Amino acid sequence: MMASLFAGVSGLKNHQTRMNVIGNNIANVNTIGYKTARINFQEALVQTFKGAGRPNSATGGTNPVQIGLGVQTAAVDNLFLQGGLETTGQITDMAIQGSGFFVLGDNNGNTFYSRAGAFGFDADSNLVDPATGLFVQGKMADATGQIPPLATVGNITLPFGQQDPANPTELIRLAQNIDAAASDSIARLTGAGNSNVVAVSGTAVDGVGGTHSIEITGVQALNASYTGTTVGNNGSGGVVGALATNMVLGDLGVDDFTNFGFSVDGGPVQLISGLSATSTVQDVINSINLIDGLEAEIIGGELTVTRTRAGDMASYNFTSTPGAFTTVPGPGANTGNIVGVLFGVSGTSFTSAGGAASTFTVTDTFTPSRGYDAASGPIVSNLDLVIDEITGLVTGIDGLGGGGVRIDTGSGGLTATGSNPLVIETEPTLHATSINVFDSLGTKHTLSIEFYRSIVPNRWEWQASTIGQETITGGQLGHVQFNNDGSLNTFDYFGGASSIVIDPGNGAETMRVAIDAGTIGSFDGLTGFASGVHTASIVNQDGYGLGLLEKIDIDQGGNISGIFSNGVTRILGQIMLADFNNQAGLRKSGRSLYQVSPNSGEAVAGVAGQTIAGTITSGALESSSVDIAQEFTGMITAQRGFQANARIITTSDNMLDELVNLKR
Repeated sequence: MMASLFAGVSGLKNHQTRMNVIGNNIANVNTIGYKTARINFQEALVQTFKGAGRPNSATGGTNPVQIGLGVQTAAVDNLFLQGGLETTGQITDMAIQGSGFFVLGDNNGNTFYSRAGAFGFDADSNLVDPATGLFVQGKMADATGQIPPLATVGNITLPFGQQDPANPTELIRLAQNIDAAASDSIARLTGAGNSNVVAVSGTAVDGVGGTHSIEITGVQALNASYTGTTVGNNGSGGVVGALATNMVLGDLGVDDFTNFGFSVDGGPVQLISGLSATSTVQDVINSINLIDGLEAEIIGGELTVTRTRAGDMASYNFTSTPGAFTTVPGPGANTGNIVGVLFGVSGTSFTSAGGAASTFTVTDTFTPSRGYDAASGPIVSNLDLVIDEITGLVTGIDGLGGGGVRIDTGSGGLTATGSNPLVIETEPTLHATSINVFDSLGTKHTLSIEFYRSIVPNRWEWQASTIGQETITGGQLGHVQFNNDGSLNTFDYFGGASSIVIDPGNGAETMRVAIDAGTIGSFDGLTGFASGVHTASIVNQDGYGLGLLEKIDIDQGGNISGIFSNGVTRILGQIMLADFNNQAGLRKSGRSLYQVSPNSGEAVAGVAGQTIAGTITSGALESSSVDIAQEFTGMITAQRGFQANARIITTSDNMLDELVNLKR
């Protein structure tokens, strides 16, 4: 009878313990990093009335007869379930997602572990848990931003306001495209010399800037012509001394107006009709001028016919029709046709003479304004002649700078230059890019690189410059060569230099700035495609000036990066995590802290996301893992269990009361 009383009492006590656990869980429903606890019961002592019996040949076996004596608490477990992450925006607030614990310690050698990451900095710039004053443990980086392999775990101290010393620029990187088809090479006339050139316009296709000294030798093309000898009647039986445009053909003795014409360039004869005895010499001139390619005029009292297209007489000529002329003494006795009277040709035709093709040779000696070695020049080449299709005269020059430049002459066309050459300047095609670089004192300097089109195909000359008191003492010039597919072939310095050498002029150390233009044969740096636009630029440099630590950033691996006022970001330290073989074996120390117990195993320290499975999220806290619904359900079952055990006690009491009353 008494056993039931004690069993009920044990039930009351242990269900009360369960309520304590549930109450603690609910109380910590908003405690960051809190892990839900649960209680497990087990049966207490057992009273055996009869042992088990073995089966025998006559009967089977019998089970033992035992009575339990109540309940006891078997374990109170901590369930390390992942809590939700709550964003706070505070950089030093950290949450672990996955397995692991923050490591905290004091200067007395005590070590604690926690999932609550509401950290901050104290007055000495130590990263601490402000609620306990414990130091967050990790490793500090060296001056280069590297975590030394043998670095020990200790307090994390970030000296805000510390100075980051200046770092001189040692390397700049070039990238993107130089337009292979670009040309800004506008041509201008510097000196016409004796060439009769009056205008130069256009842009050289090759895009190379420099001086074209042009020598012109030979003679201009000549026109074929014929000048007659007048034998017309002067009215008194004598020969006319000089023709005039108003003279009448009949008065000159012309009485045959038929079969007068010309064959041009070996073509069919074109006869002239409509002339008569009353026609004048001007009428004859007008009629001849109506024939395409011929021009007639009075020169020195004689009639001259000229082939209007100058050139080789084998191609550009004319021939008259045959004529006849008879002289009979006495006034009016001269009879004949136009060829005989006006041109003095008796009984035959006349043919033009004196035409000749041009013998001009135009030699261009070009000296580039930029370039060395193969690009330094001078380059000697022959240019083409521009011939007027109507006059046959050389009226221009073509081919300068690969084409694109128009060179026009004045009246009469091109002439030989003799000792006074034609000089034409072309502007360079260039593309410039610049960036700020730093010396050893942290002073900022502007470094520019200009690229110039070269006379060597797929090559650009480059020149470095500064705009202040600096002086470039070496490596100022060079060239970049591209392959036919636009990839980088060569990036070189003139004179065997390996970097641009700059004297800052302010007491700082001499700067040596190397240029990384990309991988030879690749497209990861400068390229030379015909893209229609220049995009090549200096994309970065490795120097910086003096800076102060302004703020920090924490990544998922626990790396604490310092952001300095000079734009430099460098790792300052690393937060370490710890894990255990048996997290549930950790001993609670209060204040959301845990310590190692004999059954937790030793702490295994490591890096988040690498040797520790969990990762760190900055600017967030891990919420409690308590499930309110589950706790309320457990509260109900605990209450009912407590009530049932209370009924056992009251019922057992009534039974004892009846037992006592048996003697009455």
